[in-house]
Amino acid sequence: MVSTPDKTLRGKVAFVGGASRNLGGLISTTLGAEGARVAVHYNSDSSRAQAEEVVARIDAGPGEAFAIQADLTRVTEVERVFDEVVNRFGKLDYSINTAGMVLRKPLTEITEEEYDRMFAVNSKAAFFVMREAARRMADGGKIITIVTSLLAAYTGLYSLYAGSKAPVEHFARALSKELFGRNISVNNIAPGPMDTPFFYPAEDDDSIAFHKSSAMSGDLTKIEDIVPWVRHLLTDGWWANGQTLFLNGGYATR
Repeated sequence: MVSTPDKTLRGKVAFVGGASRNLGGLISTTLGAEGARVAVHYNSDSSRAQAEEVVARIDAGPGEAFAIQADLTRVTEVERVFDEVVNRFGKLDYSINTAGMVLRKPLTEITEEEYDRMFAVNSKAAFFVMREAARRMADGGKIITIVTSLLAAYTGLYSLYAGSKAPVEHFARALSKELFGRNISVNNIAPGPMDTPFFYPAEDDDSIAFHKSSAMSGDLTKIEDIVPWVRHLLTDGWWANGQTLFLNGGYATR
């Protein structure tokens, strides 16, 4: 029988997808501050300096980190990343994938190219990150994927964004069941619209005001609201499994 996972972060090895800034960056530095070893993933050359800053902040404390660039929509790149994590740190305990892409557009105006790109980033990449993490993960590990609270909203303009995130719920449920016996939990976190540079380019003044008014605080979700829940799932909240947690101040429920 597999023993109950321990609930400390020190010495654990984590892969964080989309870790150069925003939510992924704060997750990485939070884990590092508690002694975890972190693979800080970034996608493009434009994010390299920010990823290296995250690594430097982790290395300045009790944790350890390295930055790794990869296009997660390419399966060979996903495989390479996880191979590198295990080669560097000897194991894998956590996979937290924050990488994603947003589009706000009427369904009737969406192109085939936009459809393919959104599903590649939000669905395909998430699937193969989960697959490769599960193949390498130590017993008692944790797999977390960031989705969106729009999965529970009745709204237009986000058909492709929410639609390309929706399959991740099914991926998590199936994988969590398949990993029974190893105490590896698989969950999704669905934040409300977050106050990051990722959010604003897709919105206008009216939609920003609407999103803010839909939460109990009259404001957007902050990355600082989400990170404690990530930490909880990795430690004391290990019993949650196959779930999607809607963390949004009441923006949407189900």
